[in-house]
Amino acid sequence: MRLFILTIFTIMSFSGQAQDKVVLVIHGGAGTILKKNMTEEKEDAYEAKLKEALLAGYEALQAGKTSVEAVQAAINVMEDSPLFNAGKGAVYTNAETQEMDASIMRGQDKEAGAVAGVSTIKNPIDAAIAVMEKSDHVMLTGEGAEEFTEKQRVTIVDTSYFKSDVRLKQLKRVQDHEKAVLDHDGDDSGEFDGSENEFNVDYIEDKKFGTVGAVALDSSGNIAAGTSTGGMTNKRYNRVGDSPIIGAGTYANELVGVSCTGHGEYFIRNVVAYDVAALMEYSNMTLEEATEKVIAKQTEIGGKGGLIALDKDGNVSLPFNTAGMYRGYITESGEIVIEIYEAGI
Repeated sequence: MRLFILTIFTIMSFSGQAQDKVVLVIHGGAGTILKKNMTEEKEDAYEAKLKEALLAGYEALQAGKTSVEAVQAAINVMEDSPLFNAGKGAVYTNAETQEMDASIMRGQDKEAGAVAGVSTIKNPIDAAIAVMEKSDHVMLTGEGAEEFTEKQRVTIVDTSYFKSDVRLKQLKRVQDHEKAVLDHDGDDSGEFDGSENEFNVDYIEDKKFGTVGAVALDSSGNIAAGTSTGGMTNKRYNRVGDSPIIGAGTYANELVGVSCTGHGEYFIRNVVAYDVAALMEYSNMTLEEATEKVIAKQTEIGGKGGLIALDKDGNVSLPFNTAGMYRGYITESGEIVIEIYEAGI
């Protein structure tokens, strides 16, 4: 199915009553996600995990926790699932290791934290939050990031935790084609290989961009945005994309929060996450106008992907220029909406 809606509580929709604003929005990656290549079982698995992530963040907000804590709760669910290219599901580098990145930004004071190139942190978003809250820095990388976050009691695991036969098959398939592509790659023919029908492999016609992210609006009106990723399959030379870069893959201020997913190099060049906020602040654009303009600019330079954005009034926008994007949101009253494919599919 394309659209999944669940009402947790009764929604007030009578004329004159307050808007049922969105309080949490998430994504799980964008790209050539084709329904013809998606089994019903796998589709159900993605929808169930996206729902779980939304409910985790929503429950945090309902308990009076901050937008940062809600983002953390939602992203942790996706990081702990092999379905997504983050945490447990992180893809392999050329050296058959995992190098993960994550970032967080708190809108009301523009505090931010990020880690890049980490290999032993179970939930990289937790490490990014530790950097924001417990250090004088914004970004830490590699072994230094791991050493710091371990001292902050962030969970460290053996690298075997991230090992996956399915992800390793992906790597070998990419290496056979001698090209670096983003996660969930299928062979170039786009043909479905039933022998590899695993939940966390997408059979697609070219390539899909994998990252997870969340943006939350708490009861105090504060916005936070976070992003976590395993990066690019077959990447070399400690490549880092946009996900841990504040302003490129993640940004939040008093007006809006943004988390991006896609071909990171293009999102860095266009400073995509910040561009949304800047268009709203300096050009008085609505959230929808700003996000659509930014994705149009990405398309013009060949950048594939999408973003999720949530503003201070609870308006949401989820534009992308690929065939699909795993995405969903939950409103203040508890209505959940989950979508996978492009409109009309």
